[in-house]
Amino acid sequence: MSETASISTAIAARYGAAIFGLAQEEKAVAALEKDLDALEEALGASADFNSMIRSPLLTREEQGAAIASLARALELSPVMTGGLGLMAAKRRLFVLPQLTEVLRRLIAAEKGEVTAEVAAAKALTRAQQDKLARALKAAIGKTVKLDLSVDEGLIGGVVVKVGSKMIDSSIASRLANLRNAMKEVG
Repeated sequence: MSETASISTAIAARYGAAIFGLAQEEKAVAALEKDLDALEEALGASADFNSMIRSPLLTREEQGAAIASLARALELSPVMTGGLGLMAAKRRLFVLPQLTEVLRRLIAAEKGEVTAEVAAAKALTRAQQDKLARALKAAIGKTVKLDLSVDEGLIGGVVVKVGSKMIDSSIASRLANLRNAMKEVG
């Protein structure tokens, strides 16, 4: 990890812990989760918003006014609005994408959830997703939220990552193992 990314992650972790702690105290974790949905949608949809949080040309006051306006438009909770205001005052809005990730992890941990990254050769049906989530819950003992993606290079099957564990049942992986086995033989 680069030094800049490491610093951004550390900053996001500190602000995330503070915002999450306040949300817990005020029994507003559900509102915080809604805030994250709105912020992530805004980050994904608006190039101007992304530019604003990274711009060194805007003053603290300009960033503060812009984030306050955005918070009103998105109807963000007072906890999130206050946290973003403080981040603008300290010129830390550039870590907002990392902050949303930190807060998602903290909320998931409180709920006893874990996220599984699932790459499949083709889009999984709802029934397949439910079956996979149930199987993972049985294996892990926690509620599993699936983060799905499609990777046609897998040819068939799925690759599941939960924390530091990975289950690779893809055809591409099996072919690679077979190719390696054949090299050893001949």
